[in-house]
Amino acid sequence: MTTLKALAAGALAVLLGGTVAGVLLQPETAAADRRRPDAAIVIGHRGASALRPEHTLLSYETAIALGADYIEPDLVSTKDGVLVARHENEISGTTDVGRHPEFTGRRTTKTIDGAQVTGWFTEDFTLAELRTLRAKERLPDLRPGNTAYDGLALVPTFEEVIRLAKRHGVGVYPETKHPTYFDSIGLSLEEPLLATLAAHGWRGSRDPVFIQSFETANLRELSGKTRLPLIQLISASGAPYDRVAAGDPLTYDQMVTPAGLRDIAKYADGVGVDTRRIVPAGPDGRLLPPTTLIRDAHRARLAVHTWTVRNENSQLPLDHRTGDPASPVYARAHGDVTGWLGRLYELGVDGVFADDPGTARAVLAARSR
Repeated sequence: MTTLKALAAGALAVLLGGTVAGVLLQPETAAADRRRPDAAIVIGHRGASALRPEHTLLSYETAIALGADYIEPDLVSTKDGVLVARHENEISGTTDVGRHPEFTGRRTTKTIDGAQVTGWFTEDFTLAELRTLRAKERLPDLRPGNTAYDGLALVPTFEEVIRLAKRHGVGVYPETKHPTYFDSIGLSLEEPLLATLAAHGWRGSRDPVFIQSFETANLRELSGKTRLPLIQLISASGAPYDRVAAGDPLTYDQMVTPAGLRDIAKYADGVGVDTRRIVPAGPDGRLLPPTTLIRDAHRARLAVHTWTVRNENSQLPLDHRTGDPASPVYARAHGDVTGWLGRLYELGVDGVFADDPGTARAVLAARSR
């Protein structure tokens, strides 16, 4: 067994309550790594969504057991103003709401960030009503193993996520989802976000919190209200929706130029970028030479976190896929995720969002030996 494979096996053993000689990949190790100024952080993407249904306490607990430094809740609001963790405010794909006849009449169509979406929405439910639902795997074809946990978990509140994180000594990395939309319906996300964090004593620049958003206006506003670190999310294409809604032509492409990054540094502490912003792919799908984004961001005194590293072939760059493309399970089979992580770490990223934080932790541990 190679060193890297041994470390990965050790991470799984921690999750399962076992041990592997010479390997200790527990939250305490992750906390120790965070004290190293040169250490990249491991962010459990929606928890450990490769192994448990995303945005559940099951998923967050698994991420912590595998050595995540931070767990990431995407935040939306209930009708009564409670922040809960869901990938989107439309919940037909992440809960069993469609099986509740009492809520049939709540199914509707709304315009979210300029696109029509049909389904059930968190803002049409009180927290008490939402808690009658159960979470399920959002991508069962890609992660069929996770369906074994369907129906076992509630939709967690942000308060519960923080309590879990504090109990295990890890940080939280919340994302405000669709802030312009939620502002438009009188359910602003930022005020309850800061209030909940402050209630747990998290207010300062050195506290284990990053607040992230794909929009810009809310981050600029937050920069005047909190000392907590802020992260500007940047997609591989498109533009921040708040700028689109305001008729501003600013695009994400412009935001990753040296001038754009210097502007971001006026209100944020880092950028969270699609991996394609760091290592783009050519027309044939093969990876091209890396961009200068990491260098340019560091010169602007911005941290660089990248998303999202996933295990499955269909989610990896072509260069890091393995197996027979003709196989019926090729898309969901695991590829060379360790090689992809190693490439990103070698380029100098300061953090990685990973569906499987145990693998990300193992690769970091191997690099430090």
